[in-house]
Amino acid sequence: MAGWTETFRGTIYPWHCDHMGHMNVMYYIHFFDQAAGHLLSACGYKWAEMGEQRLGFVDVKHVIEYKAEQVVGSLLAIESGIVKRGRTSLVGMHRMTNTETGALAATLEVTTIHFDLEARKSLPLREDTWPLIDALLVEP
Repeated sequence: MAGWTETFRGTIYPWHCDHMGHMNVMYYIHFFDQAAGHLLSACGYKWAEMGEQRLGFVDVKHVIEYKAEQVVGSLLAIESGIVKRGRTSLVGMHRMTNTETGALAATLEVTTIHFDLEARKSLPLREDTWPLIDALLVEP
């Protein structure tokens, strides 16, 4: 197990927050989705190539846990890893941390399927990506 890989860094701005003064749920997902793009790229799936080939990944399950409230000005980092590699799917884990306080802000476990965008069906993960994926395995 190689450990966690940083996949996102950002700052919470006022428009990320709701009427209660903390970051809104849709922005947690927004930041985790950006991190997922970097994680899949580290797994060997380059976005430009997938677009040309009409391939992608489709999330089929999200399990999110909110751990500590985040407010305007909070500095965030997300570390990501792969929990499991299946035949057509990956289970990824993302940990969002407030870099100033060290507090774990939220976690997301996501199951995503390698997908043929034309045929609208799952595809096996490419064998040449297996070593890259396995190098990103982490304990959840």
